[in-house]
Amino acid sequence: MSKNEVIYLPLGGAGEIGMNCYVYGYGPKDRERLIVIDLGVAFPDMDTTPGVDLIFPDIAWLEERRDRIEAVFVTHAHEDHVGGVGRLWSRLKCPVYARPFTAAVARRKMIEADQPETEVTTVEPWPHQVQAGPFQVGYLPMSHSIPESSALVIDTPKGRILHTGDFKLDRDPGVGDPYDPALWAEVAADGVLALACDSTNVFNPHPGRSETLVGPEIRKMVAGCSGMVVATTFASNIARLKTLAEAGRDAGRSVVLLGRAMRRMVQEAIETGVLKDFPPTVSAEDAVQIPRENLMLLVTGSQGERRAASAQLARGKYLGLQMKPGDTFLFSSKIIPGNERGVFRIINQFSEMGIDVVDDSDGLYHVSGHANRPDLTEIHQIVRPQIVVPMHGEHRHLREHVKLAEQNGLPGILAPNGTLVQLSGGTPKVVGFVDTGRTYLDGSSMIGAMDGVVRDRIRMALNGHVLVTLIIDENDDPLGEPWCEAMGLPATGRSRAPLVEVMEDDLAQVLGRADDDVLIDDDKLTEMMRRTVRNSAQNEIGKKPEVTVVISRLSE
Repeated sequence: MSKNEVIYLPLGGAGEIGMNCYVYGYGPKDRERLIVIDLGVAFPDMDTTPGVDLIFPDIAWLEERRDRIEAVFVTHAHEDHVGGVGRLWSRLKCPVYARPFTAAVARRKMIEADQPETEVTTVEPWPHQVQAGPFQVGYLPMSHSIPESSALVIDTPKGRILHTGDFKLDRDPGVGDPYDPALWAEVAADGVLALACDSTNVFNPHPGRSETLVGPEIRKMVAGCSGMVVATTFASNIARLKTLAEAGRDAGRSVVLLGRAMRRMVQEAIETGVLKDFPPTVSAEDAVQIPRENLMLLVTGSQGERRAASAQLARGKYLGLQMKPGDTFLFSSKIIPGNERGVFRIINQFSEMGIDVVDDSDGLYHVSGHANRPDLTEIHQIVRPQIVVPMHGEHRHLREHVKLAEQNGLPGILAPNGTLVQLSGGTPKVVGFVDTGRTYLDGSSMIGAMDGVVRDRIRMALNGHVLVTLIIDENDDPLGEPWCEAMGLPATGRSRAPLVEVMEDDLAQVLGRADDDVLIDDDKLTEMMRRTVRNSAQNEIGKKPEVTVVISRLSE
């Protein structure tokens, strides 16, 4: 009879920032009962995923074992943890658990994807636990940059696992649960088999800073501004939004929330009771009638998103509101790596408009929601697990976190996406590998990363595209000459003649020399014409475009 073991498998979030999805299992090999922690998304960029709307973890491995999945547990309401619940639930069809604020966001995700919101169950924090097959799972409150973020206490017949989720050590976060070291020590007192731990800020050598530190600086800055003040931060950072709104109110300004995501987050936080005493706000329509020196706008788009409110203000006007010289724009956030281009574009657009832009380069107006290196050491020392499993970070973060654990006298294991780890049995070890990848939401369709759609899109963006059309008569002879339509290519090349005419002339010559066996075979004819167009373009403009050939044959 096979021996029961505890396994851990990251399908997203281990080796990257975002798209979190982790699996724990207990039972005999290949018959384990499973639980899933988080179903998150990542966001596309024009360089690698042009036209894509969202990126999801590839859950094919889970889908094949759907009958063995007990539940999904969502740690908190950031998109990289909850964003995939609605779109992916139909492939898993199991209960979803979350604390009230996160559950409200998860239900909205289900409704937006036409899935049953009743499958999301609200749970209370520790010491309450949910029975999920051989697992008992409890939500251990922890501070983060969004309310109700929780570590998960996962009890198995082989021992206790602590899965931190995203966290920071903030004893006074303003909104949400404070860090309680005594509670963590109590949970860890009887021993912890494994600590799966956030690795995002492992390279930052300074202790993390409290959310309360930014309040006085923001109030001072807003009070010293003369024109309209606009501030952006992550829409989910409810504590920061409250701090910014209070700074505006204290300076005698009317507060306006701009951006659907921000208004929705604030509303859900109020409805679920995690946000109290938020300053009154006015609508954008009413704000137009208020003197600009009496306005404080809180807007979406801290990462340079093109359709967000900050980007639209940078391009001119949004909902009748417009920035002018003498106004101030505050980035109360850090730039997530990879988003620099979009943020700097907005900063430059504002600069050209004569607007003063204040960012967080001096650390006054933003604090991170993730634990820094000394904070990770503190958690290691409190929990003293048998093994540390770094997660939530790029490969370099995971590897450095293993080194940190070892410096703290704890064994660590490097387990990027697809690494199947046996946590029980004395010495944790890698016991297998699973193919992992990405799934794209492209418009309303879900496509695989290997389907070729995005690859073709990138090729067309880089090289341009030529459509070639040819008509073949009843005798298998060309009816007239082929014609070309080019997109994304220069009009002329080296010969100074129109590029399309050069390609058409070369095609006509090649067709004139073509053998009958080519003219009667669409595949051979297509390949000959494709190669001719690419060679012509290479000679003229130094590029080989993507080519589509359409052959129409007339019936006898």
